[in-house]
Amino acid sequence: MKRAVKMLAAVMAGMVLLAGCGSGNGEEAKTGAAAPVQELKYAAAKDINDMNPHLYPGSMPAQGMVYESLVENTADGVKPLLAESWDISEDGKVYTFHLRKNVTFHDGAPFTAEAVKQNIDSVQRNAAKHSWIKLSAVIESCNVIDEHTVELRLTEPYYLALLELSMTRPYVFISPADFINGETKDGVSGYHGTGPYKLTEHKTDQYAVFEANEQYWGGAPKVKRITSKVLPAGETTLLALQKGEVNFVFTDDRGTDSLDVEAIKRLTDTGDYQVKRSEPMNTKMIVANTSKTGSPVQDTAVREALWYSIDRDTISKQIFSGTEAPAGTLFSANVGYADVPLTPRGYDLDKAQQLLEEAGWSRTDDGGVRTKDGALLKMKLYYDANSSSQKTQAELIQNTVKSIGMELELIGEESSSIANRRSTGDYDLLFNQTWGLAYDPQSTVAAFTSEASYYHSTSGIKRAEELYRKIEQVMVSKDEETRKGLYADILTIVHEEAVFIPITNGSMTVVAPADLQGLDFKQTQFELPFERMYFE
Repeated sequence: MKRAVKMLAAVMAGMVLLAGCGSGNGEEAKTGAAAPVQELKYAAAKDINDMNPHLYPGSMPAQGMVYESLVENTADGVKPLLAESWDISEDGKVYTFHLRKNVTFHDGAPFTAEAVKQNIDSVQRNAAKHSWIKLSAVIESCNVIDEHTVELRLTEPYYLALLELSMTRPYVFISPADFINGETKDGVSGYHGTGPYKLTEHKTDQYAVFEANEQYWGGAPKVKRITSKVLPAGETTLLALQKGEVNFVFTDDRGTDSLDVEAIKRLTDTGDYQVKRSEPMNTKMIVANTSKTGSPVQDTAVREALWYSIDRDTISKQIFSGTEAPAGTLFSANVGYADVPLTPRGYDLDKAQQLLEEAGWSRTDDGGVRTKDGALLKMKLYYDANSSSQKTQAELIQNTVKSIGMELELIGEESSSIANRRSTGDYDLLFNQTWGLAYDPQSTVAAFTSEASYYHSTSGIKRAEELYRKIEQVMVSKDEETRKGLYADILTIVHEEAVFIPITNGSMTVVAPADLQGLDFKQTQFELPFERMYFE
């Protein structure tokens, strides 16, 4: 275990590093911190990929710099972005957006109601691709009222419409001149958005350059150039940070490993760097397949026993060095509608064994694997083969559950393979995480009913029909108190059934020069507000 933790500390996978370029004279402070600059470089573990905002392969932090939505999700609620204001009909089915004037795409084309319609219509013609977001299923039409007014008609009231319009993708806007044969679903010819940065150069698997949009309607960004450079994750990037060759670090949107906390502490102790962490952004968890016929995982007592057998404090302290907090529920309390009183299940091996005994899982005299009706208490746990932290967690949990007579077979696979297993139901247990802030709880909860996501996880519980009915109700309810009650019921059901076994809460962590100002987070784990950053 200790050796695995040490190896993990050396790994920086899932990190993104921003490097400060010279200010013109090449001088740097003796401490290694770069002098104030107007250019940033970040080292990414992966290429930015296809930046088409209506599909999903692209880098979300990069897309967040280039494209914008009608509205923006903030800590204070949904605020104007490309739409200056909007009206909602009494029945909740018609949204009328009044667009910001004098906005242009990066190619100089005007941002108009017609451009909005073309983009939304293009997304809707590929609606099956976006089934994870309910808005795609309830948009009836998008209509141009005048040059700067657009109307969105829904088939039913949907209280999450504005929130889902604010997401990084797919309801963001690319110049219609980039469409191919009037569509975006089969690719685009360019990547011209309305955002604060524009993509000016891209060499696949090497680097991408983003230049400040000097005509940006919100004012030209002070950092004029941002370069995403593809570098191997691990000691290479860590050493670059320690030497002062890079000066900005943040955990990637889907980061799976911890930061080297001790190395970061040495840097911050000099006074030249600052560390900032967001509030909890997501929950890392083990997902149980309650519909897997013949698997012990169908037994609620087995799932509960596994829950009680996870030492979250050790995982938090030893594997994540305190950068991820132990999680006791599917969503942290800062997530909307999630501050619900639920019965805690801490680390308690005696309780785990008691549950198994009461459920009829007997142990042999030699203390081996328990059995029930001739079946062994043996399950497969899938983890991301590229995640050192998941592998280490899996090994710790595997070793712990042996003591209660449970056997876990660990299988590491590519994340795409695990996602496929999740959608087909070909698994007992697998590592996963909630969608994260801005998407939680509604998108994760909606995914409980989706075969592409968590349907196999929830469909085997006794109260499945009740759960699905309440999910359908909460998505269309216009009354705030009713929604609170429905979410409380939904979260109570999946908690009592131990369908999603929480492990830790992930946050975004940033290490930056002490003189960098405007350092903050958005209401999403997928973006940072680069346009608001500047040096003193």
